[in-house]
Amino acid sequence: MEHPFSSLLTLLFSFIFFFTCPCSSSSSRLHPSVAASTFLHRNSTAVSDFRVVNRRTLIQCPDPNPFLQINVNKNSSLLSNEEWVTVTVSGVLLPLENDWIAMISPSNSNTRDCPESKSFYVQTGDISDLPLLCHYPVKALYVSSDPAYLSCEKKECRKYNSNGRCEIRTCSATVAFHVTNIRSDVEFVFFAGGFLTPCILKRTNPFQFSNPNAPLYGHLSSFDSSGTSMRLTWISGDSKPQRVSYGDGKSQISQVSTFSQQDMCSSSLIPSPAKDFGWHDPGYIHTAVMTGLRPSSIFSYKYGSDAVGWSDEIEFRTPPAGGSEELKFLIFGDMGKAPLDDSAEHYIQPGSISVIKAMVEETKNGTVDSIFHIGDISYATGFLVEWEFFLNLISPLASKLSYMTAIGNHERDYAGSGARYQNMDSGGECGVPYETYFPMPTAAKDKPWYAIEQGPVHFTVISTEHDCTQNSEQHQWMTKDMASIDRSKTPWLIFTGHRPMYSSSLGTVDKSFRSVIDPILLANKVDLVLFGHVHNYERTCSISNSQCLAMPEKDENGVDTYDHGNYKAPVHAIVGMAGFSIQGFSPFVADWSLVRITEYGYVRALATRNELMLEFVNSTSRAVIDSFRITKS
Repeated sequence: MEHPFSSLLTLLFSFIFFFTCPCSSSSSRLHPSVAASTFLHRNSTAVSDFRVVNRRTLIQCPDPNPFLQINVNKNSSLLSNEEWVTVTVSGVLLPLENDWIAMISPSNSNTRDCPESKSFYVQTGDISDLPLLCHYPVKALYVSSDPAYLSCEKKECRKYNSNGRCEIRTCSATVAFHVTNIRSDVEFVFFAGGFLTPCILKRTNPFQFSNPNAPLYGHLSSFDSSGTSMRLTWISGDSKPQRVSYGDGKSQISQVSTFSQQDMCSSSLIPSPAKDFGWHDPGYIHTAVMTGLRPSSIFSYKYGSDAVGWSDEIEFRTPPAGGSEELKFLIFGDMGKAPLDDSAEHYIQPGSISVIKAMVEETKNGTVDSIFHIGDISYATGFLVEWEFFLNLISPLASKLSYMTAIGNHERDYAGSGARYQNMDSGGECGVPYETYFPMPTAAKDKPWYAIEQGPVHFTVISTEHDCTQNSEQHQWMTKDMASIDRSKTPWLIFTGHRPMYSSSLGTVDKSFRSVIDPILLANKVDLVLFGHVHNYERTCSISNSQCLAMPEKDENGVDTYDHGNYKAPVHAIVGMAGFSIQGFSPFVADWSLVRITEYGYVRALATRNELMLEFVNSTSRAVIDSFRITKS
């Protein structure tokens, strides 16, 4: 019979923790504006137990267990740019379902409670009346992700009685973290109490990255419509200019920028996550423009310097020049990211991994020219390290093709910051990280609208998060842009941004936005309107002013075909199904809604001078589950 020591410890711990943890919950003393902001932020950022771990007192567990250990299974204290790190906890007397391991960075973060900073945490959506944790864990894993943990299959006897029988047995478990180079050192901390009432059991020594200045996460975008210039952007811990070497001995020196906590938005009443506990030093963002390229051609590049090291050599494809005969592109919105391990992170978009994998597979054959990601890019929403998780995830795509973006609410919106919508959806980022990581061919900072031509398509890319009312700067720009298009050069006009004008999901459309934009689209004979924001796929008839002006007809293959040789109105499609949890539709559907799908995927498009063909690809099965054509016969 085993000694009851472990059970006594558990009872003792529970008794002490219950009477020492201030776990009451109350929102009655919150100012109404704070409560309202919390409600808005909760709706838009999917608060999890892990996200609100900041609101808990981080105490040392009252656990006298002398056997407990946490170890990282590495021979070195140095981490590479990307690796799987296995962490083992051993000497556990009673495995519990709410035991967990956090990866904290930097390791010297203030992990005490911060009761004087209560208002800083309101935007996590947690309004319980508790002391505050000063720093946010980067990611966390429940120890029970090792299936042998709760059943104590990995046993070790720690004490034998005089008869040689085991009196005290302990349990162990091993979990794996996917770790990428975020420059600051990390430590792994073993907690009891779950995410809601955590206390520290054991912690490792710090681990440093072997090269915190390494050049990482290079991603491409089109500099202009010529197809002869491509911008490369990457991250490093080094502030000195670096270089991109490409083609046959060409090179360009990088321009270097960064941003600080002072650049993040906040308010005196409700300071933002980006301003405080969600902050992570972004290092330095390098960007350089590769010139003298040929459109629709394969080149290679590497970036970095002799001082900090060089990236691998990477092959990339330039897009076709504006006005050329053909373009094949992928387009989607609201992708975000998810961990490759089993960890919890601040904000997880469950469909993103399958969508990335499917698009990587599709681009391997070299037939895709470019990619458009139309808003809600990383969903970092004030937790800055998650931008780097996202950049790592898209590297197999964005390092090889032009990766064009539009700004969304989760990049820009913050009350009092000049955004059109007065909510907290960016967590205090206010577009600063987005515009730094993804420099598009825009006119100026915080004016994230632009036009680009690739093949026979003119793309007008707007910001739905900025003022576009009559006589606004953006309204004047888009009107002038679309009116000046040479349709003999680029016969197709695609209008795109983030928030939709038509949707069958309840509460997702700003009718004032629609009333302003609809007439411009009709006047300029826009062919196709693509938006995200709503997390599903939906396709309309040829629509304006909420009325179907034309319906598609089936071609010989049964594919819906819109005849824009006899133009009536644009076709709208929502393509926000690339990662965020899928959103349902209203049971009351208008007759303008022709197709509605609640599955993860992306849209592949092929444009020739006479036809625009689009297909919705399911990212799991890779099957085409909707397709349509627009023709100009």
